[in-house]
Parts: sequence; structure tokens; C-alpha cells
Amino acid sequence: MDRDTERDTPGPAAGHRTVTEATEPGRVPLAVVVIDREGLVSHWSTGARRLFGVPKDEAIGRAALDLLPVSGALPEDQDTTPYEADDGPGPGLEASLDGGLSYPAAGRARLTAPGSDRVDVLWWAYPLIGPGPERLLVLAADADGLRAGGTDGAFERIAPGFALHTDFPGSEDLARRLPEILPSMSVGESARIVAQVLELGYPVLEFSQNERVPVTPDWGVARRTERKARRERAARALAAGEPVPEELRDEGEDLEYAAVRERLEFLNEVSGRIGTSLDLSRTILEVSRAVVPRFTDVAGTYLREQVVAGEGFPEGVPDTTTMWHRVAVEHTDEPGRWDDVVPVGEAMPFPAHTPFFQCMTTGEPVLVPRISEEMGHAIAAQFEKRDIRPLITGRSMLIVPLKARHVVLGFMILLRHPERPVFNDMDRVTGAELAARAGLVLDNARMYTYQENVAETLQDSMLPHIPPRMAGCDIATRYLPGTLLGRVGGDWFDAVKLPGGRTAFVVGDVMGHGLNSAAMMGQLRTAVQTMAGLDLPPAQLLRNLDDLAQRLGDTYLATCLYAVYDPIASELHLANAGHIPPVLVRADDGRSELLDLPTGAPIGVGGVPFEAVRVRVGPGDRLVMCTDGLVEVRGEDIGVGLATLCESAAHPAASMDDACDTIIRALNTRGGRKDDVALLMARLNGIEPDDVAEWRLALDPAEVGRARAAVREQLHDWGLAKLAAPAELMVSELVTNAVRHSHARPVELRLVRGDTLLCEVDDDDHELPTLLGTGPLDDTGRGLRVVSTLSREWGTSRTKAGKTVWFELTLPRR
Repeated sequence: MDRDTERDTPGPAAGHRTVTEATEPGRVPLAVVVIDREGLVSHWSTGARRLFGVPKDEAIGRAALDLLPVSGALPEDQDTTPYEADDGPGPGLEASLDGGLSYPAAGRARLTAPGSDRVDVLWWAYPLIGPGPERLLVLAADADGLRAGGTDGAFERIAPGFALHTDFPGSEDLARRLPEILPSMSVGESARIVAQVLELGYPVLEFSQNERVPVTPDWGVARRTERKARRERAARALAAGEPVPEELRDEGEDLEYAAVRERLEFLNEVSGRIGTSLDLSRTILEVSRAVVPRFTDVAGTYLREQVVAGEGFPEGVPDTTTMWHRVAVEHTDEPGRWDDVVPVGEAMPFPAHTPFFQCMTTGEPVLVPRISEEMGHAIAAQFEKRDIRPLITGRSMLIVPLKARHVVLGFMILLRHPERPVFNDMDRVTGAELAARAGLVLDNARMYTYQENVAETLQDSMLPHIPPRMAGCDIATRYLPGTLLGRVGGDWFDAVKLPGGRTAFVVGDVMGHGLNSAAMMGQLRTAVQTMAGLDLPPAQLLRNLDDLAQRLGDTYLATCLYAVYDPIASELHLANAGHIPPVLVRADDGRSELLDLPTGAPIGVGGVPFEAVRVRVGPGDRLVMCTDGLVEVRGEDIGVGLATLCESAAHPAASMDDACDTIIRALNTRGGRKDDVALLMARLNGIEPDDVAEWRLALDPAEVGRARAAVREQLHDWGLAKLAAPAELMVSELVTNAVRHSHARPVELRLVRGDTLLCEVDDDDHELPTLLGTGPLDDTGRGLRVVSTLSREWGTSRTKAGKTVWFELTLPRR
């Protein structure tokens, strides 16, 4: 109803009857009264003022029994049986006001107000269960107003609903707890009713021959009192698990059918609210919140340690050593009451004598109608230095197992407030079904989390851990999975140390996704590392990689970009196999460009030549290599992405990581990206000529002494005198071997000062030396043993003219 229809008409105390001349047909103003736990009025609507004749400011804070002058029991026949003359609330309403009833009630009685005629009143009382101060919601209406509105004959199907903009201060809480207040209404109907509550406190009465009614007052029926008593007797028999007497069977069957229907609706509702995602944490919260407050007042969820960690665990019955993590606690008590005593995240085992152990080992629900003082003490003994007894003693408890595929994943502890009905056998069945559905949802989330962890571990193991600094360059990398469902892909990057202070950069992309692509990527990446260590030229390396892919099978194709950086010569040597070109950002003017490389065919095509090009670079230039997932978006020309890549790569940045993040932000915010992304950026700092020293040595054993002297002098000039002794010894061994095994070409000795001290010895012998075991009387094999012992790192590689043997020493701290 619109607010304009509200008239400030006097209440019954002024001699006026509350009728519905200003309301829509079928809608009647209702009195709305909220009563707190002390029996005092905390809300008094405009409808209550009109019906009972008491202003709001006088009603708030007064005892409800003084303000609701309803008298008499329900009549046997409204036309012939007079109402009782005694004033005071009728039996049903009085019991509700006193807190004697924990279930909804309704009735019809007489209203007495000074200076007015008696008014025939319909009333509904709904207990409010929860931590708030409100205890009872009372609705009342002028029954004669219904007849004036032309609704006579619909009394058997009267349901109270709320109109818009109520001034009831707890309306949001009321909406959350409405299933407890109107227990036989579906969630959809409850939400519809709550969505219609009015600022004026104007609930309405709705009339329908088809809708279910939360409480149907059977007024107007001659045998109402007798029928109500029969139903109560049938309900008590059903609750106690006793057979329903023959004369009450109809009522018992009706009640049982209604109860079963309500439970099925509840389970269907819960099924729709849980499992909305495969995220384990979110699923845990959904399961816990689905049962509070409609089914229980407290829900504590415990899961196996391996389930929380997303790990697999052996099947079998849990034992007293099994650790259970408390992953969620939902309740209707005041905020924080449970947090300190049973904090979320705590892990603990449960002894064999507890009902929790019984539930987890049998896989069946455990029902405790009331937690006694003795049981409360036994349960509290599991919580060191925390007294949980005040929270649980006197409450009804139901423990249900969370299991899937005959494996117990965890369990839920459900507790009801002492004033609520205890859990019964029907609740046990409902809880078991609820737990079964929740268990499957949790198991799906667990399996997904487990597979995600496996995929992430596999991906991390396949992606290299590249140091941020290598000889003459700084490096930063990024990897982004294409989708959350597939963290394993075929994109990879790598940086490989080469002889001569050089570094090889590689970025590749196996076409496709999933474990098969990741496996292929791992094979190709290992092959590239091996062939790079052999110092193969870029074009030859791609040729060999293509041959390998042919031998592995023709199922997969891959693109690959391979670049070798020589910081001494300030040069890049690049070859491409069907990959997008790299970006080079010049340090002198900040200009960025896509390097013009022969595209080549993808790895795996076979029979296609590869070409290499050389590009001069300067100190501070940046090389950007990435996979097409970063620049390619479905429905958009790849040229747009490449242009954005060039623009974002040229953006100034404080560090290499910041530069990578700038590129990712510029390109990853565009919608439609589904592919993996691998990004490698290198700042090419170069090595200054003053940091390089070279000598050519004749094939004469006397040159070994000259080599030692030259190294000692150079290290003193560089301020590295502390390294002179070990460097001289190792150079002496390597030059001696080179002079002994060389054929015609002079031996070359080079020292490079960078992040480490690098020493290289080249000769024209193609046979690589190997580290051998040596005995006390052996004359050979000791030289490499000395190098292996004293150096930070050492190695050998073939060159076009022969081989190189090198070692590194760590620079002393300044």
C-alpha cells in the first residue's frame, strides 16, 4: 500500500473501529509488536497504535501483558457461544508472551479497550531465536475489517506478510532468521515476505487458496479446540518415536507428511547454496552457513589435516592420532563468544571415548539429546586452559560425518540452544543426508585443490630459477597461467651461462595446454639447455631441436626464439623458429623496436632451414622476449598487441621487476586472454674493455711461468690480490695441459672481471678433459682435481677451433 493511503485515524480508545476503507481489497493493516526477553515492548507499529489505542512513545518499554488486552479462548461457534468475560490475554497468546511456547502460535480472541466496543482480533505469535534481545514477534488484526474488505470465506488460508520500508530496527536480522520464525515456509516465500516490510510497520494479510500458511488458525471451525488437541497428541507421539493411536492417525499422517516435505525443501535449499565453486575455503564456509540458523544454532566444521592442505591421504578409518583442523565456526550467539574458546585454524586429535571419535570411525551420525554436566566436562577436557562448558552444557548436539566415496573427510558438530527443540531421529536422518551432500561437494573441492597443487608443483619444477644477474646483464621474468583450471602449460623461458661470459636467452611455446604440452615443453627445454652448453650457434641449435621434435613424434609443434648475448663484443646473435620477434629498447634515446628476424618455421615442422642474424647493442639496452599469449587476443589483430608491447617496454622503470610489471599491466588487462604467458627481459649492461685481459701463449712449457706472472700482475692492478694465489695455481694447471695437447694454434688465456672473476684457456684440441679419480702414485689427473677444489665453478665446452676450459672465482667483498 502507498503511504498516501495511511490516515491518521484515532484508535479504538477514541470510539472508532479500525476498518480498511483506505486499503486495497484483500489487504488489512496489522499491528506489529516486538517483545524482548524481559517481556517489554521494543517495537510498536502504527497499526498497533490504531488497534490497541496506545501511542508508540507510551508503549515502548512497557510490559507486553499490560498492552495486549486480549481475552477469552476461541469460541466453539462464533454465532452462538459468547466470549469469556474475563479480561487478559487468551491462553495461547499468554503462553507466548510468557515465553512458555517455543513454536509459532495463532488464535482469535476479543480485544477490550476503554471506551470502545469489543473487537474481534486475529493474532499470530512467532518466537525469535538467536542472540539478539528480541524474543517474540506478535501480529494482530481486526477480524471485522476482513469482512468489511470482502474476504469472508478465505479465513482458512490467511498468511501474514510484510509490506515495504518497515521501521522494525531488526528487519535485516529478521530476514536472516525468518525460516526459524516461519518454519514451514520455503526460503523463496520467506524472502518475498521479508522484501515487503513497511516503514510504517504495516504488514498485510494475503489471501490465497493455494499458498502454504506458516500458522493457520482454524477459527470459524466448530471443533477447532478438539482438533488442535488431537494434533498436539499426534505430534508428541511422532516426536517420541511412539506409534500414533488409530484415532489420531489422520492428524499424525498429516503432520508427518508436512515435516518430511519441510525437510526435503530444506535439503534442496542447502544443495542449491553449497558447491557454487571449486574453491575449498569458500566451499567450507558455504557448508557451515547453510545450516545456521534454520537447522542449528552452532555449526563447527572439522576436516582432516590432509584435506585442508590439499594433499592426498590413504583410505582407511581415522584413529586417535589423526589431526583434525577446525576450519569454520558459525553461530547465532553474540559476536566473538566462540572465537577465543574454539578459534578457527586450530588442529587437534580426538580421544577414543569421545562422541566425535565415534562419528569419525563409524561414519554414522551421533545424537546427544542434551549435553549433561558430566559430558560437558569430558568434552571440555580436550581444550587446554579453555572452559568450553558454558557454551555447550544443556544444548542438544548432533555430530554428522562429512564423507565421500566411503572416506571420512571430516565432521560437523551441530548444537541447538537449550530453548529450541532437541535434535530427534528425523533430525539425525536430515543431518546425515545433509552431511552426505556436503561431503561430496567438499571432496570435489579437495580433489580440485589437490590437482591444482600438483599442477603448480609441476609447473614450478619446470620453470627455471634464473638469477637476477648474470655476466654483463640483469634479468627479470614472469609466468602467467592461461586459466585457473590449467596452471600447467607449454610456455617456457630460460637463461643459460655460456663460455666467454656470454649468456643464452630462450623463450618457447609448445602449442596446446595441459600435462602433455607441459611434458613436451620439459623435453624441449632440457634439450635446449644441453645444446646451449655445447655452445652451438643459434641456427644450428634450432636445427637440432627440430630434428629432436621429429624423433619425439609429430603430435606437437612449438615456437622458439634463441638469442646469445656477448657482453664483451656488445652483440646479440639470434635465430627464430616461428616465434613472435623480440623487442629491443635502446638506452640512448628510449626508442623501442621489433627486431627484424627471419621468422622460420615452428619446431616440429621439419625440413625447414633456420637463419641467424647479429645485432649490435649498447650498454643499458633492454631485450624483451615473450610468448604470443601476452600480445594475442581473440578477435583482435596481433599487430595491436605488438604495438602495445613496444610502447609499454619503452616505459621508464625503476627496476627490471617494475619494467616487467608495467608490460604485464598494459597487456594483461585486455579481455579475452586465454593462453599462457612467458616473459623474459634482460638489461644488457656489457663488460668494459678495462675489465678484460687477454694473452696469446706459444706452445712452449716455458709459457706457463709467463702466464702465472701475467695473471698475478693483472689481479694486483684490479685490486684482487687476494685471488692471485689460487688463480695462479689453477692457470698453471690449465695452461700446462693446453700446451701439452695443442697441435698448432697458440694457446689463448683470458681474464674477465665481472660479478665473478672468469678465467678461460682455449686451445685447438677437440677432446674435452674429464675429472678422474687419482691415486697417491698417479702422475696425471691432478690438475682438474685442483681446479674443481679451488674454483667457485668450472667447465669445458667445444668451440669451432677446439675447446675452452674455464673456471670462476668469487670476488672478495669490498
